[in-house]
Amino acid sequence: QVRLVESGGGLVQAGGSLRLSCAAAGSTFSIVDMAWYRQAPGKQRDLVARISSTGSTNYADSVKGRFTISRDNAKNTVYLQMNSLKPEDTAVYYCNVRAGLGLVRNYWGQGTQVTVSS
Repeated sequence: QVRLVESGGGLVQAGGSLRLSCAAAGSTFSIVDMAWYRQAPGKQRDLVARISSTGSTNYADSVKGRFTISRDNAKNTVYLQMNSLKPEDTAVYYCNVRAGLGLVRNYWGQGTQVTVSS
């Protein structure tokens, strides 16, 4: 199994930046990819960005050009650099890891609140 610890959330002004971190522990050797999701009140949890084991990335259209996902394999950590933040980015952000040698499973962090003021 994989355990995730998230950090970096907070309150920022529109146009500001935040950097989220998610450190993985446990069966980190079996990690397939890592991602960030977010969930605003009353809305579903949506993918923000994903990065594969090979470094391939995928972004939601709403954050493309503003957010950057990266990972440090040596530290088993995934980051989400969020620039030019908008009030619409306000949500709880969740780290997600898919891991497994045979059966690939989803693992979730507890979530970190990101609030962007107007």
